[in-house]
Formats: sequence, structure tokens, C-alpha cells
Amino acid sequence: MNPIISKEPAIQERKLLAILLPIAIGLIAFALAFPGPAWTQDKPADNMQILREKIKADKKLLVAENMDLTESEAKDFWPLYEQYQQQLGVFNERIAKFIESYADAYRSNSMTDETAKKLIAEFVAIEKGESGVKAYWVPKLSQVLPPKKVARYLQIENKIRAAVKFQLAEAIPLVP
Repeated sequence: MNPIISKEPAIQERKLLAILLPIAIGLIAFALAFPGPAWTQDKPADNMQILREKIKADKKLLVAENMDLTESEAKDFWPLYEQYQQQLGVFNERIAKFIESYADAYRSNSMTDETAKKLIAEFVAIEKGESGVKAYWVPKLSQVLPPKKVARYLQIENKIRAAVKFQLAEAIPLVP
């Protein structure tokens, strides 16, 4: 086994960061709606689709390398993983739209109290929705994996999402 997440915390964090940072940067490029590079205007649908597929593949590889699944576990886990990722994808799209809405208001210097209220409501709805999806999938994952592996998978998923959210938070300016 060539674990990216080792048993030594310092090594574990450095290895995970080395993998997560490119994923986070890729997701930022996908989601961040502030002035984008000119190449995205050339063929936005094709470029964005390629980027999405690369991010999904990188993430799946990271999960695979760190789960240490048996053949039997893998056979049952990966279909659930794909379904879970589809549901998370809905929230990723909502986050991208949320950021785009904020960026539009920020760029046009038109952040009103009403706009802020709408953004707050959407932010809370996204957070609640993500939490609900996770709660829905834990029992399903627990049917095909031992508890320690379910916990490990959720930890990996959480670290990835936390790294992305950290990068987004660092890049997005505060409400004026």
C-alpha cells in the first residue's frame, strides 16, 4: 500500500495537502466567478467539462489510494460513491451559482441588504443540504463497509471539501 494519508499526522497532512491543493485550485477555477481567464471564453462548455472530468478523476484516485478496500468492499462501495458524488455535484453547482451571484453584486458594486439576505438564505440552504446528503449516505455506506472505513471515507471527503472551501474563502473578498 502506498498511502497518501499516513499514520504519522505531520506526514499525513503534507501528503494530503499535496494532493488536495491541485484539486482545490481546479475547483476554484471552475467555481470562482470573478474575472476569468480569456481561454474560458473560447469554448467554455468544452473546457469546463474537461476540467470537471479531471477533477472527478483526481478525487476518485485520491479516495481509492486511501481507502484500502478489499475486492468485495470495492465492488459495493464504488457504485455508492458515484451516486453520492452525483448528489454532491448538485451542491457544487449551487455553490458555483452562489459565488457567481455574489461576484456579480460585488463587481457591479450593487450589494443591497435584499441581495445580502438572499445570499445568506442560499448559503444556509446549501450547508443544510450538504449535511442532509451526508446523513442520508452514512447508513448506506455502513451497509457495505466496516465503520472504520466509513469514517475514513467521510474524513477524506471532508478534508477535500474543507480544502476547497478554504481556498474559496481565501479568494473571495468580504461583503463591502
